[in-house]
Amino acid sequence: MCLPRLLLTLHSHLLSRSLLLRLLLGRVLFARMALSLPLRLLLLRLLLFLRTALFALLIDLRLLRGNLPLVMTYARALLAYSVSYAFLYGYSQWIQEGRGLSPALAGLAQLPLFAVAVVVAITTGRRTEVRSKLLVGASTQIAACALLLLLDSTSPFWLLLAVAVVFGVPQGLNNLALQNSVYHQADPERIGSSSGLLRTFGYLGAITASAASGSFFSERADTAGLHELTWFMIGAAVLFLVVTVADRALARIGAAGTTASTHPAPARHEDVRSDRGAR
Repeated sequence: MCLPRLLLTLHSHLLSRSLLLRLLLGRVLFARMALSLPLRLLLLRLLLFLRTALFALLIDLRLLRGNLPLVMTYARALLAYSVSYAFLYGYSQWIQEGRGLSPALAGLAQLPLFAVAVVVAITTGRRTEVRSKLLVGASTQIAACALLLLLDSTSPFWLLLAVAVVFGVPQGLNNLALQNSVYHQADPERIGSSSGLLRTFGYLGAITASAASGSFFSERADTAGLHELTWFMIGAAVLFLVVTVADRALARIGAAGTTASTHPAPARHEDVRSDRGAR
């Protein structure tokens, strides 16, 4: 895999989506400014610093302070969504360009992904345990990525359907499991912003997947590029599995009928006064 090119592509995606950069310079102005190279680099560093500072202001970092399980959940979300979106972006391109299917057949080949995801989500959604769901989801992602390595330009249509079916299992497991993890691990007073931050890490996963697809499919979505993208996906899925196995705190979620947040809530003033009066 071309890691430097992947990082450069990821940085360009983040930079192109920077609202601050568009407001300050604009595409046309930035292209026409006759600045020396050192001055351009200095200006770029300044813009990156301002963008980072603005991003820090938009995120309440108190959500992550002293809450390692929640941080681990966000890391799992980044890895899981990177694999999921990389498949959605890269596989659909390869089916048409590398496999040579029409857009109609390409869409038909991916229908089992969403159908299986809905069935799995309905079947397992009522269970509060999340560790087993995440373990199965990460393992199934690895297995599905391994199937991608078997594909080439002559692969039969039934194999394409089989790949979509296997990818539908983690799609239905991981989404609900990550949301339930945030519900149990976040501070009850900040459950809304914590859920929004989970969505933010999902977007970061989508950006990472888009950067990876653009890096490995430089000119066209051929089989060689698909296999390189697959190794990237396998690496992310393995990290997802390792982070899940290492997090023993997940076993407490859903155990013994737990239904509320496991993060301690602050005591109310009325409860404190009544407790003092009783003493």
